[in-house]
Amino acid sequence: MEHYPLLKMLHMLPGILLLVGVLVHLFMLWKASRGGDAAILQRKLKRTRLISMPVLGLLALSLPVTGWLLVDLIGLPLSQTWLLLSSVLFGVLMVAGLLLAGRLSTWQALNGAPAPTRLLGFCAVYAGLIVLLLLVIMGLMGAKPA
Repeated sequence: MEHYPLLKMLHMLPGILLLVGVLVHLFMLWKASRGGDAAILQRKLKRTRLISMPVLGLLALSLPVTGWLLVDLIGLPLSQTWLLLSSVLFGVLMVAGLLLAGRLSTWQALNGAPAPTRLLGFCAVYAGLIVLLLLVIMGLMGAKPA
């Protein structure tokens, strides 16, 4: 039980970094797409797909592991409603992340051509859904019993 505060911080930090990372990349890509310079946008899209998406994915995948360790350390049963609901929402979060990665690769494949409004809309919807799911999961984690 003496490792509980450290483990709790190791669980919260990736969640916060994930949320901030998605928001920063959403803003960065939005700003680059509005700037009109296709070379800068392509460079940012490539960097996002090759570096940021895998790092954010690893941060996201660390959450269930550290969360399970926390629940096991406290001794709570895994059948808690808040835990089951957050697990389902995490699965939806992973699907939305994969769909966003696919849309970003489609956007990068345009090679500097302006992205269709529909493609930009899908990227914005997926990124918004990811942010919303992260906030709901964090809310569930905050509302859990002590």
